[in-house]
Amino acid sequence: MNCEEFRKRGMEMVEYICKYLETLEDRRVTPSVEPGYLKNLLPDEAPMYPEPWDQVMDDVEKKIMPGVTHWQHPHFHAYFPSGNSFASILGDMLSDAIGCIGFSWAASPACTELETIVLDWFGKALGLPDFFLGLKPGSKGGGVIQSSASECVLVTMIAARAQAIKQLKRQHPFVEEGHLLTKLMAYCSKEAHSCVEKAAMISFVKLRILEPDSKCSLRGETLSRAMEEDEASGLVPFFVSTTLGTTGSCAFDNLEEIGSVLQHHPGVWLHVDGAYGGSSFICPELRDVMKGIENADSFNTNPNKWLLTSFDCSTLWVRDRIRLTSALVVDPLYLKHGYMDAAIDYRHWGVPLSRRFRSLKLWFVLRNYGISGLQAYIRRHIKLAKRFEQLVLSDRRFEICNEVKLGLVCFRLKGTDKINEKLLSALNASGKLHMVPAYVNDKYTIRFAVNAENSVEDDIDFAWEVITDISSEILEKDQADELTEILDRKKKETLAQKRSFFVRMVSDPKIYNPAINKAATPRISTEAMSPTIPGAPMIQTPTNNASSWISWPLAFLFASSDDGPRLRFRHLDTTVGLPNSRRNSATGGGSSPSPENELCISTTRSPKRSPILMRKNKSSTTRNGLD
Repeated sequence: MNCEEFRKRGMEMVEYICKYLETLEDRRVTPSVEPGYLKNLLPDEAPMYPEPWDQVMDDVEKKIMPGVTHWQHPHFHAYFPSGNSFASILGDMLSDAIGCIGFSWAASPACTELETIVLDWFGKALGLPDFFLGLKPGSKGGGVIQSSASECVLVTMIAARAQAIKQLKRQHPFVEEGHLLTKLMAYCSKEAHSCVEKAAMISFVKLRILEPDSKCSLRGETLSRAMEEDEASGLVPFFVSTTLGTTGSCAFDNLEEIGSVLQHHPGVWLHVDGAYGGSSFICPELRDVMKGIENADSFNTNPNKWLLTSFDCSTLWVRDRIRLTSALVVDPLYLKHGYMDAAIDYRHWGVPLSRRFRSLKLWFVLRNYGISGLQAYIRRHIKLAKRFEQLVLSDRRFEICNEVKLGLVCFRLKGTDKINEKLLSALNASGKLHMVPAYVNDKYTIRFAVNAENSVEDDIDFAWEVITDISSEILEKDQADELTEILDRKKKETLAQKRSFFVRMVSDPKIYNPAINKAATPRISTEAMSPTIPGAPMIQTPTNNASSWISWPLAFLFASSDDGPRLRFRHLDTTVGLPNSRRNSATGGGSSPSPENELCISTTRSPKRSPILMRKNKSSTTRNGLD
């Protein structure tokens, strides 16, 4: 592809990008593909010969775009904003065209010096202390662009570790550095980003994760108590990572309290991670949570999140650049140049040697929008988040789980975590919205972030309409499932109760027969025994035989028979039958059987008979009545 071809294809690409962004709302937010989908669409090997550019672009639309999650979509509300703008895109285009690797001043003077200038511009716009500015007279600090906030946390922890080991080595000159390393302890909140834990793993240091308060904010008292406990155990606190705008709920650690605590621990490095929330400090009215920043040793924020600058662009400032570079400096001969004493070499400020011309796109954005334009953008997002918060509060089925200060709202259905998991799964499966969850105060919540640059109120209203519609479906289905479950459980419980009652009824008639409960204990008589309550069943027994109480519902067995059958209970040697008066009453349509009706029971001892005789008697008895 020569310049002429590039000019043509470049214009086509710009047109494709514009059309993509203009029609983005017509696409699904998330793709409906499964892992491995692209493998079945592309060849196993690269083409041996050049292919037409039109065919390449055709495959982009037909094969690549169906698997893209559209982060710039107005209905993408997951994670945090993925900063982008035409100014940033053009800056990246120019950076890619220049193609320099700015690891040192000599490698590309403009690349190095523009980064220093832009970081000072940006630091002043955020209201950072003067000691963070590289070009401020008397300052030892300065700023640098890293690839991500994770790298910012890592390099500051490595610098803090090197400083702590150096101090311990002075106190214990004969102790191996490896042993001193095992004594170092870092601290962060449970709400801190996972990159702090990863940095501790890479640095081979201990990390103590502390519990925040009810607003998910790390407090000074919690940190102080933990540090005192660790020092009493022989450990050495050396690094504290705080957060202004946590990933889960956009909470803010109490930087002022933590800074006061660390005044008593001058060797401990205090880092402030403002990856998302830090960009909002470009608005003066939002800087109240920055109180205590003057105690920080380093601070980072991501313009590639909430400042319209495309990834990668994470800005880091340090109080003392020598403390940072001394932990990372490596000086081979092939990287030396004649201005090393007078210029900054950013290869000493981070892990990678190679560096892109990233300051160019940030410079383009700052100049194209101006501070006032960026402030208006931040304020509009906060206003939209507040609108969504009010919509949630207007529906009694929902609750807000965080303090909405910036552009993130954490909400949930009132109920179990399970119902909220179902809701989020259904929302994402619809392809109309995309959100992600977080645990806030040990509750499963749904994060709604205002992300797109040109988001408007209609986008917020549309999102709420989708959320409420799907919520209604989920709740109706859940209630139906719950009702079915309750009915099934009641059915099983009722059956079990009936079975249990029947067993108890047969074995203990006192359960259901008040007459028996009130009756005195039967006394064995040589002739007969009668209960103390008049009208109760009469039981006749011969001499020297015990009596048996038979429940009154057995009288129903006689009601349908006119010839007065008698029941004989072989295992009790007992025969039961109705007296003539009771039989006549039953057949003549008199009163219904009740405990007050008379039931005669006689007990006789039957002689032992052979099994054959017993079967014969049984069959004959069955013809006349029940056995």
